[in-house]
Amino acid sequence: MKFGRYGQLLRQPGVAPLLLIGMVARLPHATVGMLLLLHLVNELGMDWGPAGLVVGLMTIGIALGAPWRGHVVDMYGLRRALIPSIIAEAVVWSIVPQVSFYWVLPLVFAGGLFSLPVFSVVRTALGVMTTGETRRSAFALDAMGTELVFIVGPATAGIVATSLDTTVGMIGIAAAASLSGVALMILNPPTRSGQPGAVAQKPNPHEERLGAEASLIAAGPGGLADVEGELILAGSKSARARVAARGREFRHKFGWVSASVIAVFIAASGAGLVLSGTEVGILSLLDEQHSEGQLGIVFLFWCGASLVGGLLYGSQNRRISPIVLLLAMAVLTLPMAFATNTWSLALLSILPGMLCAPVLSAASEWLTDLVAEKRRGEAMGWYGSALTSGTALGSPITGATVDAFGAYSGFLMVGAIGALVCAVALVAQQVRRHRATTRARTLIEDA
Repeated sequence: MKFGRYGQLLRQPGVAPLLLIGMVARLPHATVGMLLLLHLVNELGMDWGPAGLVVGLMTIGIALGAPWRGHVVDMYGLRRALIPSIIAEAVVWSIVPQVSFYWVLPLVFAGGLFSLPVFSVVRTALGVMTTGETRRSAFALDAMGTELVFIVGPATAGIVATSLDTTVGMIGIAAAASLSGVALMILNPPTRSGQPGAVAQKPNPHEERLGAEASLIAAGPGGLADVEGELILAGSKSARARVAARGREFRHKFGWVSASVIAVFIAASGAGLVLSGTEVGILSLLDEQHSEGQLGIVFLFWCGASLVGGLLYGSQNRRISPIVLLLAMAVLTLPMAFATNTWSLALLSILPGMLCAPVLSAASEWLTDLVAEKRRGEAMGWYGSALTSGTALGSPITGATVDAFGAYSGFLMVGAIGALVCAVALVAQQVRRHRATTRARTLIEDA
């Protein structure tokens, strides 16, 4: 690997400030989910089920808003497109800690819908500020920054909630998110070829999609909700580029959807459910033990294990089915229910954490192999939607389970659901293969 390329990249005008501002701008979003849960449970006295429903609603808002916000950036330019997000971030997160639960619901949905489009802006800007191998290095650096942010974010939420106050923390998020948007407006990186600072003759939406996949893997396990919508956006842009290149007859054909592709989508949805449910389980268990301030310790082990697992998986020559990996991750999540303190929870999170990045990597890899290049953008958009559906379901399901049976039960529930989904998918695959083999033998015998 040519590490000197990173130094060359950072010396390029505008790239280093863009990466730095991108990291800082992501931090409020990496913090808000945990802080919101703690506020709802500890300040408003809500149960974990309704609190998880709120986080799920915010996730849906982010996923719905990402394609729309990306389109607005393309249509009207960066500065004009950021104004609604800057206003919404400042208003929504300042009001949320001041109102009752029933007002929180529409507010967090609006906050997700108008969330600052940091991921898409940074990725699009890097796509036109760099070319070739340098572009891939830029996306890799951005992914590394994403991994770091989603380790630091939950730790920050825990410290703020215990040493200060969740209301102060939410107001801080409002200020930090809106100021980050202002910083992006001042920097005003190019988002289209031909603008000042752009070196690429034209943007490459297919490489942007690969960058979105890298960010998704880096954001796991704690940041899927913030990145899934960006994968939907990148996939739709890639698909539109294929349509523009090949004409109208290219549209609305789902011949690329097969049983194997559906299996990948099932794995993606299951992964989202297990990871978001585990996140709620970690927080509820620490809250029960009055150890919210030690949230960062658990996330350091959990997310750090994901990084190590991703590196190990990437070094393997052998490919493994994402359903098999998800089954292993779901089963290894079950022992987390037996944690008695912060350190035992952190240690028990290592093994399932090590499989997070491999599950997401394997799913992307298998989908890339199963779907023709001309349809990959569309397929990745649906893949992002499958992840979102799982992530949005995981939080309220785990929360309701915790309310009914205690903090430990959340891990048992999401682990059991994940394992059951994988078992059904694997059995269905075996039945399908057996039928295909029987049919082939029949044809041979008849011939």
